[in-house]
Amino acid sequence: MANNGNRSVKKKKGPTIGTGGHGRKALEGKGPTPKAEDRVYHKAYKNKQLAERSAAKRGAAPRGAGPRRSTGPKGRATEELVTGRNSVVEALRAGIPAKALHVAIRIEMDDRVKESLKLAAERGIPLLEAGKPELDRMTEDAVHQGLVLQIPPYEYGDAYELAEETITKWKKGHIANAPLFVALDGITDPRNLGAIIRSVSAFSGHGVIVPERRSVGVTAAAWKTSAGAAVRVPVARASNLNNALKQFKNMGIYVLGLDGDGDVSLPDLTVATEPVCIVVGSEGKGLSRLVRENCDQIVSIPIDSAMESLNASMAVGISLYEVSRQRAS
Repeated sequence: MANNGNRSVKKKKGPTIGTGGHGRKALEGKGPTPKAEDRVYHKAYKNKQLAERSAAKRGAAPRGAGPRRSTGPKGRATEELVTGRNSVVEALRAGIPAKALHVAIRIEMDDRVKESLKLAAERGIPLLEAGKPELDRMTEDAVHQGLVLQIPPYEYGDAYELAEETITKWKKGHIANAPLFVALDGITDPRNLGAIIRSVSAFSGHGVIVPERRSVGVTAAAWKTSAGAAVRVPVARASNLNNALKQFKNMGIYVLGLDGDGDVSLPDLTVATEPVCIVVGSEGKGLSRLVRENCDQIVSIPIDSAMESLNASMAVGISLYEVSRQRAS
């Protein structure tokens, strides 16, 4: 009789019946490895969260959100950071407006750090301690040496409103001299702007006009070069410089362009006692074609033939001196 007990049955080797796709998901890979800062269990994730909370308290953008300057409407820069011990102490000496002074925790003290802390305390500038990683993130790893000065945005006026207000004050006798402005065409060096602001202040000018695009703005370097004159001389922006110059002419302001090939020599200028706006171009390109066409006169400064051109700020300073001299006489 055959034995039908618990006899083991040998199974045929080879593929078996499938699961109908039920195990497909388990066989799939997990995809690319997430970044360290995106893994909640990783130290980099905690550092990122801490940086974002600190940035939110300061009102600054966290790392990865943009460049060193935070941006305002239309992408214009609104804040600037001055980094490094020499730069910070010089900025504070020059009286540049500051929003806060960020100081590294356990910073190594030297004369520059001590003076920076003293000047900031005297001016009531908030002192904020920060770790080195946080300062690195703020400055995008620029050399800061444990000191970062946060500069608030400069509040520009409107070019037309500035001119209209100045003319009204002049006609009412609130200011003695006729309105005197300087407009910049293609100037991109902030040190030139600072020097021009200083000259406008020295010769009783009433304001500086800068285009909204492709032009220098009032940065920390401009503040420093102006030697404090930026506090006294308003800088106004024009959305379109040519339109602003046309408006000035309609208001009775003579628009004078500075160029080496001018048809009027500066000493022969006859409208110095009238409301005047002096327009200066960049040292390399000079006045643009449209700006030149919108000028009432193109004025040249007589110089030695060996000198090809003058720096923009020097040309403005000489012109303002001559206008001031003629007005005084």
